[in-house]
Amino acid sequence: MHRQITVPPAPYDRLLIAYVVGIILMGLLMVTSASINVSDQQLHQPFYYFFRQIVFLFGGIFLGTLVVQFEIETWEHQSWLLLISALLALTLVLVPGIGRSVNGSMRWIGFHGMGFQVSEFAKLAIIIYMAGYLWRHHQEIKTRLSGFLKPMFILAIVSLLLLREPDFGALVVITVTTMGLMFLAGMQLRHFIVLFGTAVLALSVIAISAPYRLLRLTSFMDPWANPFGSGYQLTQSLIAFGRGGWFGVGIGKSVQKLFYLPEAHTDFLFAVIAEELGLVGTLCLITLFSLLVLRIFTIGRRAQELGQHFAGFLAYGFALWVAIQFIVSIGVNSGILPTKGLTLPFMSYGGSSLLIHCVMIALVLRIDYENRLLQFGLR
Repeated sequence: MHRQITVPPAPYDRLLIAYVVGIILMGLLMVTSASINVSDQQLHQPFYYFFRQIVFLFGGIFLGTLVVQFEIETWEHQSWLLLISALLALTLVLVPGIGRSVNGSMRWIGFHGMGFQVSEFAKLAIIIYMAGYLWRHHQEIKTRLSGFLKPMFILAIVSLLLLREPDFGALVVITVTTMGLMFLAGMQLRHFIVLFGTAVLALSVIAISAPYRLLRLTSFMDPWANPFGSGYQLTQSLIAFGRGGWFGVGIGKSVQKLFYLPEAHTDFLFAVIAEELGLVGTLCLITLFSLLVLRIFTIGRRAQELGQHFAGFLAYGFALWVAIQFIVSIGVNSGILPTKGLTLPFMSYGGSSLLIHCVMIALVLRIDYENRLLQFGLR
């Protein structure tokens, strides 16, 4: 008589881990390729940005290891504290001596030669707060106009602070993610149309209210009209796409990264990927991100089916955040959207973005872990 051996299920989602690890490893490779020449000329160390990104990655893994120990319910209870901390950080970054200006924007709080971009933390805090609000007021959201007017007041404060930096890219991501969450929470269609129309009108007015934003918008519509001025960044990015062809010129063989394309290892990393890996490589990357977003949505849906509505909304918010930022980054690089500073999630060089995204994935893993405990009656 043969005894049946039952293998216990894994306590985490292996596919989610595989997608994230694949994206991060590809990001490390492409950041190294995109920055090696600039790093060598400016800092006399070709792998400077690679080593720093590795340090940020280990820091993110460490933070994620701490975050995953706390129950999701803890973050629901602390959502107000996180929101207040985010508003305070967005205010402090505007104070001279505390905030640090880079390329004309006060987006970083500097300490000991390093800086932290507070808008990345604000994205995380606002999504956690919104997930809690949508669960606590789900009936009001579905039936009354006041249900979405309350969070709009907080969003307006955040928007004013982000525009003072200025950081229009983060404002777009936070606004669209918030709207998407409210739609998924069951907001009435007529209320959503009012909200959507108001948001589009407000963002349009903001986009044309500042001369530099208006210049970006007009240069985006016809970058070749001034290819060595306002359209320089976009034209160089489009040249990179054109050189890539079907299969790319090969890893490390990009010409545009050789001081032609500004911010090649940060905001315009996708253009270097398109040049070196071609259409096939970019489609593979898009597929990988799509699978990641779908997996996070699936974990959120499972949480809601198990009665964990805050966890479900939280996962939905994270999925929307990754999807929107990825879509906007691709759109900017390919000339579909106006130029704005947004990184590729998990990939572009930048400690703040990588640290916060590692925390986000840790929270998704915790949601999935608690889902598994509930499914097997262990909680």
